[in-house]
Amino acid sequence: MNKAIFLDRDGVINVERGYTFRLEDFVILPDLIEVLQTLQQKGYLLIIVSNQSGVAKELYKQTDVEILHNYLQNEFTKNKITLSEIYYCVHHPDVTRCICRKPDSLFVEKALARFNIDAKKSFFIGDKERDTDAAEKAGVKGILIEANISLKTILNQIF
Repeated sequence: MNKAIFLDRDGVINVERGYTFRLEDFVILPDLIEVLQTLQQKGYLLIIVSNQSGVAKELYKQTDVEILHNYLQNEFTKNKITLSEIYYCVHHPDVTRCICRKPDSLFVEKALARFNIDAKKSFFIGDKERDTDAAEKAGVKGILIEANISLKTILNQIF
């Protein structure tokens, strides 16, 4: 079985600034590339799980999300980082109901099954309780961090 690191996007991968949907506002956090390379070298699959409710609220379009994710994929590829998947929920409870929005665990469970991941050897790093709630519902250990900090600060919780 595989092991994985699940990552929230805004505040963990890139600078949290509210609704981030323009490329010029998308800033990858310092040390992120180095930390993800280390995690990958230790045998972890890397998977992003993100709520993008601005789509449901019509603040931006799903194509805006895709542009950011394509940019992110390209930056990671340049640095020899492989993302297994980026899952994102475009719903918001004020607009539409779903089971994919964190704190629900649909995307985590989907990844566990799809990539044959051992939940007990995996971690979900997020800056909101809904991230760790989604992790724990799926049997994955959640690591709650402060938004916009270096992931180097929590590596000791993983290995």
